Amino acid sequence: MNIQKNVIINHMKENITIYIFMIILFLTGIIFGAITVNSMSFVQKQDLFFHLDRYLSQINGEEAVASKDILKRSFFFHVKYLMLFFILGLTIIGLPIVWILIFVKGLVIGFSVGFIVNQLGGNGLLLASLSIAPQNIILIPVYIIAASLSMIFSLALLQKLFGRSVQSYSIGRPFVQYSFVFILLIIGAFASSLVETFVANEAFKAVLRTTYTMIMF
Repeated sequence: MNIQKNVIINHMKENITIYIFMIILFLTGIIFGAITVNSMSFVQKQDLFFHLDRYLSQINGEEAVASKDILKRSFFFHVKYLMLFFILGLTIIGLPIVWILIFVKGLVIGFSVGFIVNQLGGNGLLLASLSIAPQNIILIPVYIIAASLSMIFSLALLQKLFGRSVQSYSIGRPFVQYSFVFILLIIGAFASSLVETFVANEAFKAVLRTTYTMIMF
């Protein structure tokens, strides 16, 4: 146990710059997402609000998707996203795409929260807190770790290809470790999907059904 702890600590010390870079990239995406909301025209906001109203009215009218379908869609979406990070980490040239993906993830969250709050005020903040925040407490670290590991592994491959110690450096063991950590991240994504389905979604529906008229009107 102590050995594993030391390995994690050493890994963080050696790659702290990469993790900080990914966090900053993600936060920058959130900021840009919020700014995008403010730069939208009135017509664009009304068009999006129409779709938001339809979605909320479906939930309020008992037309929501079954929990098992929400869980399945959420989990498989996250798995595909994580596998994309995994594959890009093996390519070296896919590194810029990793940066774009983590930025876009932040952008989507920033835009979603920003739009709901912009349109519904304090009630929108409550809805965003219930529907977006719970699962992302788990999911955001998962994505940041995945993106960071992808970048770390890409740089390791780059070092193997162009470094001086090509013959003495084996990529086999790092690849096994890389794959193992991504399996753990997929498990983390499943935990996030469970929270989204059975905690966030249920709490969101419960509050919406009791306050729908007040929130929308």
